[in-house]
Amino acid sequence: MNRRDPNLNYFIAAILPPIMWGFFAIPLRNISGYSAGTILYYRIFVSLLLACAAILFFRKKSLMKDRMTIRQLPPGQRRQLTLLVIASVVALIGNWLSFIYVVNQVSLQAAAFAYMVCPIITALFGFLLLKEEISRRKWIAMGVSLISVLILSWGFMTEVAWSVGVALLFAIYLVIQRKISGIDRFNLLAVQLLLASALVLPAFFLQHEAIPAEPRFWVNILIIALLFTVIPLYLNLFALIRIPSSTVGILIYINPIVAFAVAFIYFGDQTSPLQVVSYLVLLCAVVIFNWGNLLKLKRKPH
Repeated sequence: MNRRDPNLNYFIAAILPPIMWGFFAIPLRNISGYSAGTILYYRIFVSLLLACAAILFFRKKSLMKDRMTIRQLPPGQRRQLTLLVIASVVALIGNWLSFIYVVNQVSLQAAAFAYMVCPIITALFGFLLLKEEISRRKWIAMGVSLISVLILSWGFMTEVAWSVGVALLFAIYLVIQRKISGIDRFNLLAVQLLLASALVLPAFFLQHEAIPAEPRFWVNILIIALLFTVIPLYLNLFALIRIPSSTVGILIYINPIVAFAVAFIYFGDQTSPLQVVSYLVLLCAVVIFNWGNLLKLKRKPH
């Protein structure tokens, strides 16, 4: 019996987050009466508590190992690691805040469009900055995905700026994560959440809003923190150990497909033939880009 390709585990870890994030609009819309800033603050704080609890009870040894690893780094490498982590946190906070605002104040279609643009930017960043190779088949897939983006942008020109901003920030985050190595991915996520908390804390205190008392708010924040922050971000970081950022980026295309289905089926948003065509073209691009990985998933062990 052949053992399963270990790279397949990383591919599965890469494909799950965009599927999960496709449903993100549901808990966000449940608390749309709160400002984007308020949702952001408590998302970060609760996510940090969950990550710290997991490390405290299950991952103490890996934390101590990472502390020793960082202490043994030359000063230059330690400084570079610090700058990369800070830059990733700034990009992540910007992405979260803008995405929450777009979902609750602009439109679900604009949020989905953002994650149509993101994979193209991520793949190009990976090619230009990280020298990641892109095969001819993947270039073709990117071209097909660009056609999909152009089709959809025809009806969303006023929202393109917001969408591109959200996409650009997440693409930057993904590329930076690919540059960070040698650190346990869950511990890295906890550090990022800790820094994010420190960065938003001044704004949180200046906001002068009472702590929400509505139980529905806290239930949805807990769902957001666990199912849409800690778990998918850890899977994302884990996948980037082996999977190129261009591939992780292109898999984000699953996000708008799911988000579109949620908007149409769950929220009853109106759609148009143009949107349907765009998403079908997009689905073809995902299949083309990941054809090799899909064959591995289909292959049965002997």
